[in-house]
Amino acid sequence: MSKIWRVIDLIHWSESYFKDKAFQNPRSEIEWLLCSLLECGRLDLYMRFEEPLSKVQLSTLRNWVKRRLKKEPLQYITGSCDFYGREFLVAPKVLIPRPETERLIEESIKSLESFQSPKILDIGTGSGCIAITLAKEIKNSLVVGLDKSSESILIAEKNSIRLNVNNISFTQMDILKDYPKDKFDLVISNPPYIPKNDMPELMEDVRDFEPEIALTDFGDGLTFYKRFVKILPNIVSRKSLLVVEVGIGDHPDNVLSILKESGYSDIKIINDYNGDRRVLRIKIQN
Repeated sequence: MSKIWRVIDLIHWSESYFKDKAFQNPRSEIEWLLCSLLECGRLDLYMRFEEPLSKVQLSTLRNWVKRRLKKEPLQYITGSCDFYGREFLVAPKVLIPRPETERLIEESIKSLESFQSPKILDIGTGSGCIAITLAKEIKNSLVVGLDKSSESILIAEKNSIRLNVNNISFTQMDILKDYPKDKFDLVISNPPYIPKNDMPELMEDVRDFEPEIALTDFGDGLTFYKRFVKILPNIVSRKSLLVVEVGIGDHPDNVLSILKESGYSDIKIINDYNGDRRVLRIKIQN
């Protein structure tokens, strides 16, 4: 008779297994996989600890563990991740949303409080997590998400349908070669900002699996910010905002220099939850 594997058995076995394979948070690894497999939260998982898994579920879990041993991100394995309290579909063609990017959302919501019906442009929308979240949180907004990748646009559209968002649209566009003809009250972006020379230093999970085009500009990490200041006069309203994510180290200072050299002075620097400077908000008066 084949062994019956309960939830608690799998947690104990996998925690030991992942620990032997030098994973930093072995219990978190199996909790993530089991929560996705059983479609439940972490608390519910432990309330179901005596529940046995079916052969199909065990086969799926076995396959997921093998993939994780190769350092494939958990979000790609299970096909989803949380962002600002909502579940988004993700795939290897889009960047995995990070908690620090939620700071862009918080700052944007706060900065748009005085706007009646803000028009928002999300450049490099990827999974659509920023654009969709703003469309959901700011009910009277009109949001446009742009991305160079047709695969990203498809995933973003799927997410907008799943989350029942009607005040949003997505367009395939290479912002380095073109720009929208409308005027927006907020331009927001988490662009590729990792310098090409820094790519080898990234964690294996990121470097080997996430789309390179979403991580680096294949240059100094400043290409998109230089493009933004060039096209901003053509795409923003008279009183508007630019909110962008920046990298670590001296990257924020380099982006600040670009903005100041282009005549922007009303700039706010926002720290992420770790205290690092990761978001810049620029007030624009055209």
